[in-house]
Amino acid sequence: MLVVLPGVVVDHDLAGASVAAQDRLKAVNDVRTTLLQAVGGMVVLFGAYATWRQLRVSQEGLRATQEGYVTDRFSTAVDQLGSDKLETRIGGLHALWRIAEHSARDREAVISIQAAYLRTHLSWPPAGPEAPAADVPINDVVPLEIRAADAQVALTGLGVLLLQPREHSWINLSVTDLRRADCDGLWLHEVNFDRSCMEAAGLYHANLTQASLVSVNLRYADLKTAILRRARCVLADLRGARLVETDLREADFTEADLREANLRKADAGGAVFRHADLRLADLRGADLNTADLRQARLTGAVASENTRWPAGFDHATAGVIVTEDPGPEPPPLLQPSGITTQHPPLRSVP
Repeated sequence: MLVVLPGVVVDHDLAGASVAAQDRLKAVNDVRTTLLQAVGGMVVLFGAYATWRQLRVSQEGLRATQEGYVTDRFSTAVDQLGSDKLETRIGGLHALWRIAEHSARDREAVISIQAAYLRTHLSWPPAGPEAPAADVPINDVVPLEIRAADAQVALTGLGVLLLQPREHSWINLSVTDLRRADCDGLWLHEVNFDRSCMEAAGLYHANLTQASLVSVNLRYADLKTAILRRARCVLADLRGARLVETDLREADFTEADLREANLRKADAGGAVFRHADLRLADLRGADLNTADLRQARLTGAVASENTRWPAGFDHATAGVIVTEDPGPEPPPLLQPSGITTQHPPLRSVP
């Protein structure tokens, strides 16, 4: 091709015209150079294509290897959850947590496993011989991270993984024993806690947006600066709960028991307290401007001049006592630890 073809091309283009031998030789060399460049370009393109194909094959092989590795790790971690040794179960939960952080395909499965682990290991009312009885005073109940460290790991992992983008909503943690559980700062958006016991649970700065808390026991729970926006707290027991500076906007507290609850500086715009029991509650500085307080019981509740009431609502007739505002809230670092807190007896009877 490089020896014969250039001369044929030149003779064809000359169409029989006579030219000097030197000019013809230059024309043949020019054609030969062009052909060499074309062949070289084709070789480069072919090499690039071959390299790309090899890279694709390597990537697919690596992906298959990684999938097999993740599957093996997943199976091993799940097997560890059935171990009789606490440390082995904790290791399995941490392994699943790590898999979910690095594998979006397995995240939903891990979240479902963690929720099922909590429901089966912390059923309410308590069924296991080691679980504290339902009628044990809350000050005698050991914090969850001590009495069931594996369950606390599962709960923490669940609250962290729910921060990631998800395909499905609503996690089922209903009818679960979460007494004195540590949920501080966890993301519990759209979690179903219906009929669970979360007495004295630490929910400081937790995100419970649109969570379902129907008939939940939240007595003495620490919900300071938590987010309960659009949460359903119908028939919930919140006696003695700490809701200081909590976001309660558009939450539904219909028929909830909020006696002796601390709602100082809470933002309850648009919240529903219809038929709720707010007797002896601390409402100083709370924003109830657009709240629904129809048929709410407020006898003995404490308010201040900074408490905002719905238009036309007569808090004095409702039995609210106006006192001085408490001033700024102390920083969280000065708050007592949830593990060591001793809760005083409630003055209100069931």
